[in-house]
Amino acid sequence: MRVFYATDLHGSEVCWRKFLNAAKFYNADVLICGGDMTGKAMIPIVEDGDSYELTLSGVSQRVGRDQVAEVESQVQRKGYYPVRMTSAQVAELEKDPAKVQTLFTEQMCKTVERWMQMAQEKLKDSKVRVFVAPGNDDEMEIDDVIANAPRVELAEGRMIDIGGYEMISSGWANPTPWHTYREAPEEELARRMEPMLRDIKEMSRAIFNFHPPPYGTSLDEAPALDENLKPLHGGRVLRHVGSTAVRDAIDKYQPMLSLHGHIHEGKGIARMGKTLAINPGSAYEEGMLLASIIELDQKRGVKNYQLVNG
Repeated sequence: MRVFYATDLHGSEVCWRKFLNAAKFYNADVLICGGDMTGKAMIPIVEDGDSYELTLSGVSQRVGRDQVAEVESQVQRKGYYPVRMTSAQVAELEKDPAKVQTLFTEQMCKTVERWMQMAQEKLKDSKVRVFVAPGNDDEMEIDDVIANAPRVELAEGRMIDIGGYEMISSGWANPTPWHTYREAPEEELARRMEPMLRDIKEMSRAIFNFHPPPYGTSLDEAPALDENLKPLHGGRVLRHVGSTAVRDAIDKYQPMLSLHGHIHEGKGIARMGKTLAINPGSAYEEGMLLASIIELDQKRGVKNYQLVNG
């Protein structure tokens, strides 16, 4: 069985398309998206007569009506949500942060729903199974959207049998400086894992799909930040920021395979006793999908693996 694993797409539509295309390109049997699939911001595209104005990546531009669809695609490729509006609507939103949050959640859910439809169309004649476990940056509202998708399975919080291998998943992470949607103290992360761990019958055939990487490994090193959340010494100082609960679970139970993301700079592979732990990293801002391909064998477990990008 061949598994294709990617994570931290952060709203990049080109990365989601590549993720779906990977099933055929790599002849994968299973696609797993490890979380943080949604975007981080909206880009207002403000109507002004026969043209539109927007600012993308710090660059302001004005486009005609015949160009606005292409500009919206550019915004989506970078992981943002384009929203057409008038200058009066912009002014109204600037006065009310609650309305901004409501609009953002609407745009996020609409995009995830459209991505689920893409999966349905792309894989309708395929037997490939597709799993998504939302990560700490993903609002709770997308869980229902994924759960109702006909071609994608919500993996969060349960044990799933995939071809005789047992996978458990959680997108919850240890606290970050950004106070995201699915964060909890390490003790609570451990409590969330317990019922799933009890469901596993054979750890030598188990897959942990936990969004945060294990603490104290090469997979969880991120730039150290100062009190203003700016990287120290230009990002050259690294610090371990992974989860001790995830580390303890791997050390204690020694699953066959452990899949992670969360720390984009932590791309790599680590051996932890009997466990192969992988963080493929993320380069969604560049429209590049970083991923790993893992081939599983009924007798040998992990037969081979590699990190890929494209």
